Amino acid sequence: MILILLFLSACFLAFTNGANDNFKGVATLFGSGTTNFKKAINWATITTFSGSVASIFLANELVKNFSGKGLVPNELISMPVFAISIAFGAALTVFIATKIGMPISTTHSLVGGLFGAGVMAVGTQFNFEKLGSTFLMPLIVSPLMAAILSLIAYVIFRFFRKQLKVTKTMSLNIHEKLTAKITSFKMTNNSTLSSTTTLEASVNDDTAVYEGQLLGLSSQKVLDALHYLSSGIVSFARGLNDTPKIVGLLLIINTIDLKWSMIIIAVIMAVGGLLNAKKVGVTMSKKITPMNSGQGFTANLITGLLVTTASIHGLPVSTTHVSVGSIFGIGTVTKKADGKMVGKILLSWLLTLPIAAIISALLFKLLETLV
Repeated sequence: MILILLFLSACFLAFTNGANDNFKGVATLFGSGTTNFKKAINWATITTFSGSVASIFLANELVKNFSGKGLVPNELISMPVFAISIAFGAALTVFIATKIGMPISTTHSLVGGLFGAGVMAVGTQFNFEKLGSTFLMPLIVSPLMAAILSLIAYVIFRFFRKQLKVTKTMSLNIHEKLTAKITSFKMTNNSTLSSTTTLEASVNDDTAVYEGQLLGLSSQKVLDALHYLSSGIVSFARGLNDTPKIVGLLLIINTIDLKWSMIIIAVIMAVGGLLNAKKVGVTMSKKITPMNSGQGFTANLITGLLVTTASIHGLPVSTTHVSVGSIFGIGTVTKKADGKMVGKILLSWLLTLPIAAIISALLFKLLETLV
């Protein structure tokens, strides 16, 4: 019975992970108007599932890290209540964030769950040094690195675009502005109203179309293809990085083969994304900064490279943190980033770990008493 509860907790975590995270790789496709929401989420589902399957062969180190090995004594890892507490605490935290449309990190939630349940179980025997070096440091450094690299990459790409004579055509919005004022007022309550009409114009860079040729092909078509490819890379990298973190909690269920665990988790993640990703997707796509297809491609390229590299080396970075960092880096260059929204996202990140830790710690104590 307790193993079934562990399996269901891991499935709940996989579902909430898909709902909060699956759209992040394709957020720039939707945000830049390159494609609509339905096509974007379908592309995200296919490529994320592919990354999850690839994790069977490429991400065994992450499976070990998120089983808790090295953080707590081995005898604790073999306790199902420990894994249940981590999985459910992380899942509930991500579920709440998804409902309010905040893109938080499942990785951060899992780290919080590991910390809360681990400290509740073993106290000072918990390996705080490994928590800092293996888990917290990559989580803190990765969004800063993503923001800086996307900023630099965009400036470089913009330079080469101009050198290749690829021009950017932007739409000019012209609209009338009516200004009215009272020119006279009499004691009889009669007044004279005069009005003037002026024309105002604004340039919309977010719908820019790139004109020119690259290797004999339309530069806009080449960019759109690269944008799709980079979105696929990000989603693939997310599946590669997140699936083994959840599967690590199932290692003590020896009756389920590791490969089948990966596939089951991958399917449930896909379902979570298809059914419940839109609220977080809109936040990522529309509310951090407006962007065009070239800017979206740059953000995705940096995100994909960083997350894939981290996955192969066993570093538990957050796709959320890296993706938001990359998009914010673009918004910094264009000076269109919504500081208020970024502040809300940062606050949700700060609250993720302690909330998951508290839930997991209390649940561990409850289950330890009951079982």
